[in-house]
Amino acid sequence: MRKCLIILSLVLSGYHAQSQVLISLLFGDKLNSEGLEFGLEGGFNWSTISELESGHRLSSFNLGFYFDIRINDPWYLYTGVLVKSRLGAAKLSAADLDFLQADVYPETGDYSQMLNYFIVPVLARYKFKNHIYVEAGPQLGLMHNAWVEFQSEVEGRDARIRDYNQDQINRWDMGAAAGLGYTLLDGKGITLGLKYY
Repeated sequence: MRKCLIILSLVLSGYHAQSQVLISLLFGDKLNSEGLEFGLEGGFNWSTISELESGHRLSSFNLGFYFDIRINDPWYLYTGVLVKSRLGAAKLSAADLDFLQADVYPETGDYSQMLNYFIVPVLARYKFKNHIYVEAGPQLGLMHNAWVEFQSEVEGRDARIRDYNQDQINRWDMGAAAGLGYTLLDGKGITLGLKYY
């Protein structure tokens, strides 16, 4: 297990280093300075939709970029955009499908509500000397695509059908986010964190 964690850390640090080199080549060294850090952000989401009966979480990956702007040590403003972020709910009930006005198919399968968002957090971040941080603030989301997805296996083949419904869903999302994390390598490496929205 320890060997797997070491290999994963080396792969992630290599990925982080390559992304920093690419960003520097594209935007120049002036982008990262004493008061501004720019980088790539990736993570894993577990999401639900409060108005639906289904309590099953939809899991997905997200990817974007961030700016960490120093206001006054130890205070920072953390912002950016998650450009690939899928939210939603899994294993919808018959009541959920009726509420969403989704097509229902005769085959046995699972239905999920998928929502693709551009997400912009604007969080105040406090960094402790031990490289742990806490953060909180508003988060905005702009939905750019939505669909109910039906997944089934028919005669040994996987089938997926998308029923687009972005006109039935509020395009804007806004709420509060809070999180905590730790920056590796004496505060200069990869950051591991948890956020709740």
